[in-house]
Amino acid sequence: MRFSIGQIAAMVGPCEIRGEFSGDIVAIAPIDSAKEGDISFLANGKYCKFVEKSHASAIILPPTYLGHPPSGSVYLVVDDPSLAINALCEEIGMELGETANPSIDPTSSIAATASIHPTSSVGPFCAIGHGVTVGERCSIGSHCSIGRNCAIGNDVILHPHVTLYGHCTIGNGCIIHSGAVIGCDGYGYASGPEGHKKLAHVGRVRLGDCVEIGANCAIDRARFAETTIGDGSKLDNLIQIGHNVSVGRNCLLVAQCGIAGSTKVGDGVVIAGQAGLAGHIDIGSGTMVAAQCGVPSDLPAKSTVRGTPAMNIGEANRFYVLRKRMPELFRRVDRLEKRLGEESS
Repeated sequence: MRFSIGQIAAMVGPCEIRGEFSGDIVAIAPIDSAKEGDISFLANGKYCKFVEKSHASAIILPPTYLGHPPSGSVYLVVDDPSLAINALCEEIGMELGETANPSIDPTSSIAATASIHPTSSVGPFCAIGHGVTVGERCSIGSHCSIGRNCAIGNDVILHPHVTLYGHCTIGNGCIIHSGAVIGCDGYGYASGPEGHKKLAHVGRVRLGDCVEIGANCAIDRARFAETTIGDGSKLDNLIQIGHNVSVGRNCLLVAQCGIAGSTKVGDGVVIAGQAGLAGHIDIGSGTMVAAQCGVPSDLPAKSTVRGTPAMNIGEANRFYVLRKRMPELFRRVDRLEKRLGEESS
């Protein structure tokens, strides 16, 4: 990369420029290790102490930062430094990325009944089944497998090694990262004296528009009807979504969380890393579930919970404070019991 301060200011949007720097910006770097020619940013207040010491030639800062840069460097003050640096990263990504020429690699196997829009591309060694439809401007990476009768919308990106079982629907603008498996059978068995009989899963998976699925996620098809992920929801890596689960719009699901079958998650819910939700429960819209939380039952809208089993955040915080004092409390009780025993004897 090589950009002038004027070019960067145009990319990041409305900003106040403090100081002067006449050279080119050639790299993005963390604020505590940046050097001359680098640009950095401050989005987390805990790194504020590094701003004055930084050797970066340009730093993107929030309006709350009132300082001025040293000679020969620039501060760009914007409403949201994180979004501003992201705009710069997107511009760099466009420059570095190869121009995608719509094409189908000859090593891929495409069913005669599949329909792929001429503006879309299919990479090497893909398998695309009977009745599949692929919309406009899609990119299907190498070694992807798309089962029969899947429907893929416009502007979808499937990174290499994505697997879509049959009858899945992928909305417009979705991104699915490598190793994700969409539409595998749910975990359902009928146990009896002769063992565990597998239950047929004949439903499907439907992703709304602008959904992102992280690497190595697994989203099970419904036993009947649909497993659904709502518009705008974002799933991190290594997440398990059980059969017949419904995830609402604009939810954030963080790495290694899991949702058991037939649970309904409302809109705007945040589920932090390694949290687990039991099956057949309802999670109200706007709820926040803390990391490693275990949720066994329904939660009303706008709940904030922590712990296993899940507790209201205030109650949970008090519990964890008291838990640290338990060893000393037991010692005090032992001393009291000993003293009472000596007095009674």
